[in-house]
Order: sequence, then C-alpha cells, then structure tokens
Amino acid sequence: MNNLLDADYQNIWHPYTNTSKDNPLFHINSASGAELHLSSGEKLVDGMSSWWAVIHGYNHPELNAAAKNQIDRVSHVMFGSLTHEPAIQLAERLLKFTSNNKPTFDRVFFADSGSVSVEVAIKMAIQYWFAQNKPQKSKLLSIRNGYHGDTFGAMSVTDPDNGMHSMFKGILAENYFADIPVYGANIEWKDEYILSIQSAIEKHHSSIAAVILEPLVQGAGGMKFYHPEYLRQIKALCEQFDLLLIFDEIATGFGRTGSLFAFQEANVNPDILCLGKAITGGYMSFAATLANQKVVDGIHADSGNGKTGGVLMHGPTFMANPLACAVANKSLELLEKNNWHHQVKSIETQLLKELIPLSEHSLVAEVRVKGAIGVVEMKQAVDFNWIVPKFVELGVWIRPFGKLIYIMPPYIIKPEQLSKLIQAIQQVISEMR
Repeated sequence: MNNLLDADYQNIWHPYTNTSKDNPLFHINSASGAELHLSSGEKLVDGMSSWWAVIHGYNHPELNAAAKNQIDRVSHVMFGSLTHEPAIQLAERLLKFTSNNKPTFDRVFFADSGSVSVEVAIKMAIQYWFAQNKPQKSKLLSIRNGYHGDTFGAMSVTDPDNGMHSMFKGILAENYFADIPVYGANIEWKDEYILSIQSAIEKHHSSIAAVILEPLVQGAGGMKFYHPEYLRQIKALCEQFDLLLIFDEIATGFGRTGSLFAFQEANVNPDILCLGKAITGGYMSFAATLANQKVVDGIHADSGNGKTGGVLMHGPTFMANPLACAVANKSLELLEKNNWHHQVKSIETQLLKELIPLSEHSLVAEVRVKGAIGVVEMKQAVDFNWIVPKFVELGVWIRPFGKLIYIMPPYIIKPEQLSKLIQAIQQVISEMR
C-alpha cells in the first residue's frame, strides 16, 4: 500500500491541491453501502456521498447489474444519427421526474459532466437570443458566492471576486452578479432580499440572455440556504423583462433538499435545467440539460437565415453513453423503489435532533439543515491537514472546506451510521483550539 501511495504522490495531481505540499491521502480498497474500506483496514462511514453523487450507496447490486448487462450489449456508440433504448428511456424518465404538476420540459440534451451541462445551458441561452436577431443579449446574470463548475463558461458565472476562480478574472467572459439574498438556517422572507438582483435586471436586461443560479442551496460556494420566495420573485422578473431562467440543480437534484428537485419546492419552472452528480447514483460521470419548448423553438427559429441553421452547437463524443444511461435508468428506478422522500426526511429529522445542538458551541457560527444536508459553519477556517486525518481516526469520511464542516450522506445510511458522523463532528470541534 505504501508503494501505491508513494506512486500517487509522485505521479498524480489531485483536485484542488498543491503537489509540492503534503496533502492527506488515503487508499481505498473497496466500498459497500455507506462505508469506504481503506487498504489499511479502516472502515469509514461516508458523509460525503463522493461529492454528493452516491445517493444509493456503494457497490449496489442493482446498479452493478445494470452496468454489467449493458456492457455486454454496447458500452458506447456515437449519438450522431444513432440512438439506443437506454437513452430513450432515460429521457422519458427525466421529463416525467421533472414535471411540476404538469409537463415542465420538452427536450433532454445529454452531457458528460455537470460543468458541461452548464456550458450547454449557457449555449442554449445565448443561441436562443441570437436566433431572435438579438445577439446583444449575450450576458448572464447570477448571484455571488455561487459555483457552477470548473470549465470556462461555467467559471464565468461563478463569483469572480469571492469564488475559487478569481485568478481568471479578466480572461473569462464578463457577466453580471447580484448579491446573494440573506441566508441561514431559518430565514423569513423580506422584500428587500430581491432588490440587488432586481436592480441588475432593470439596468442590464437589454444585454442579459438568462439568469442562472443554484436554487435554494448554494453548494460549493458555501452551503448557503435561502428562501424559496427568492426564486418566485426572480421568475416574475424574468417574465417581466423577457429573460430566460436557468437552474443549476447538479447538487440539489434527485431529492437532496427534501423535494425531488429544488425548483419544485418553490413551484417555479425554469426554462433550462442542469442535472448531474446523482443522476447515475455516482457510478460514472454523466449529466443532462433540459429545455422547455420555448427554448427549443427559439433556437430552431434560426433555421432559415443561414446563421446556425437552427442547430444547437454542441455534441460531446460520449453524449448519451449507453452504459451511463443504463445505470441512470436504474438509479431513477431505485429512487422511487426506495421511497427517497422517506429516506431524506429521516436523515433531516435526525440531523435536526443531533446536529443542531452544536450551534451552542463557542467556535460555531451557525448550524444549518435542509433535507439530507447538514452544515456546521465555524467562525474560522478549519485546519484541513489536521481535521481530515482526525476524522479518519474516528472512523468517518468527512472532507470540510473553508469554515464549513458539512455532511451530505447517502440516502441509504443507517441511523447509527449517521450518529457516528455527527459524533465525530462533535469530537473534532471539542478538540479544536
């Protein structure tokens, strides 16, 4: 095992790391259910769902079978002028799952990853207005502290000043940003929360193609929860000023916030929806961008003037990969079969009971819970190189960032496993200086 770790340190560049410095690194041998098994023998209760994707747990027999059955038929085929049953079934399922009392979206565009689904959404919005002979409407408006991915288009709608991509400011496309509304554990709506983005829309609407944001919960930008009325107000502004609305539900989608999709809790339908992460139960990289008929017809309207021919200008090599589609179909089946709402509600109830008391600790700024998300915001940034190995020592896998110690466990986690995660957080905070 040491030889493997030495080879990793020598050859691999891990995400968000400086290779010249020591970074905590642990070798995984296998995983099952809500546990990660290290080669050194430890079994860790997973509080991260592998960056929020492994909602059904690891090594799931039905997901395994779906992958094995499909790989014997066809593992990949180009999606240009060819199609296959897993993609057709998945599109139908996604359109059904995302219906908000009535059909919400009309087309599904399959992508490689969450970041790419955002890139596609941005292209859709800009190309929509290009086809309406309004190429000046090419800017995006978002809210500060958001995060939408690490590719250049997605980076351009991530906060250029407070986000992790601030060093690229001046190179990325320049878009507009409004202040995030007041956020926290229990926020009551005030009309003043909409004023910043309302002002931006009133000032720049003639050059804005779409508003893009993470609904209800900002993920990597700080695990911030805000009021659903904010989404309803933005929808009204988009309709008033003729803007498209994009929701990035890569992190919030498929039940994580307590509703199947966050936009359904607010009863607001966006024009474009980005999905990823949990779509395959975390088995492989895959994503989708959904659009309503307004967007589809708007892009196709350019078919007669010789500019783009009404063709959406995107086509990934691994688009609608049959293996990923087959696993995604099974993942959506499991959501229904396992009663995802009960699973998430049970996690939320336990988090509210066992995690909230930490808000009384002198080092804690706030504790927030929503659905299967538990967040302990500290008053100061944590020592990453100390805290991660300490969590491993306590038999859990939790990977904080900045001031945040948070957990987003698999939906299948057992109550005693969730308690172990919470107790580990309590223990670590009690040992902090």
